[in-house]
Amino acid sequence: MAEIRETLFRYLTMLQLIPRHPGRIATPVLQEKLQERGFQIDSRSLQRDLRDKIALHFPLGCDDTQKPYRWYFDREFHCNLPALDVPSALTLVLAEEYLKGLLPPVVVGQLTPQFTDARRLLDDLESNGLSQWAKRVRAIPNGKALLPAPLEENTWQLVTQALLEQKALDVQYLSRSTEQEKAFTLHPQGLVSRHSVTYLLATVNDYTDIRQFALHRVGEPRISDRPWRAVENFDLDAYIRSGAFGYLQGNEDVTLVANVHPKVAWLLDETPLSAQQTLSPLPDSDWQQLVVEVPNDQQTLWWLMGMGANVDVLEPLAWRQEIFNTAQAIVARDSTQA
Repeated sequence: MAEIRETLFRYLTMLQLIPRHPGRIATPVLQEKLQERGFQIDSRSLQRDLRDKIALHFPLGCDDTQKPYRWYFDREFHCNLPALDVPSALTLVLAEEYLKGLLPPVVVGQLTPQFTDARRLLDDLESNGLSQWAKRVRAIPNGKALLPAPLEENTWQLVTQALLEQKALDVQYLSRSTEQEKAFTLHPQGLVSRHSVTYLLATVNDYTDIRQFALHRVGEPRISDRPWRAVENFDLDAYIRSGAFGYLQGNEDVTLVANVHPKVAWLLDETPLSAQQTLSPLPDSDWQQLVVEVPNDQQTLWWLMGMGANVDVLEPLAWRQEIFNTAQAIVARDSTQA
């Protein structure tokens, strides 16, 4: 059964690769492209497939005036072939593994039929080298990956509808700071998936500034009767680059100076914090001094805190003080519990 499916998908791939007249594809080129897609076939078997199988059922032409022969379909030939070949299936299977931690469960659920078809195709083509790739490759997130926040399907549908159709949205929003629900009219401008949470970027009521709303805290959404208002010259990429999701503490970058443990120095030498980074050996020590330009944001500060005793921050002084205060609070809490 697996061999039959392999042959079927090889034929489908061939139909996709052969151009319509006046285009042509030489037999060796077609063989190479099939091999790139994981189908191993010798030149004689390929020509037999073309002559005795494909040409029997499709308007396949052959330019045999020179060698190697060149193949083409009639100019008027049109055929809607299945889009899912082996490389496409492989991409979908690997994408599923990665996207599970990025997209809301309801979105992943909507893609489940495509993911299932892709896995079934790869499982059935065991002799195809590409089909085995998904079993040997994994993407692991950097840091602790949290489970995606639960999201109602109706919320996702209405939010995306409002964004696509440029409509305002009436919602009940659960504020994290007050732990109370408030009624808002939102004017959607964009969506951003960040780690395990998806955020709606929108203006609120009659205000013009962009705010972020976690979709899983949006309740009772409905398309509003009020007209949607655009934010003039809003650029989603520029908004992200401005540090909106990095909890920016200042508009200017800061110079981070820190003494780092050899293991941290090795890590940063291979994967720098930024292009403007230097590591210098400290005298009479295996530690190194790090000097680097970084954004003035809480994400960088939290990363430094996560390094614990392996990093001694010297500058900025405000960061050093905050790390010291945090360490003091931990020690004080431990002493009171002892």
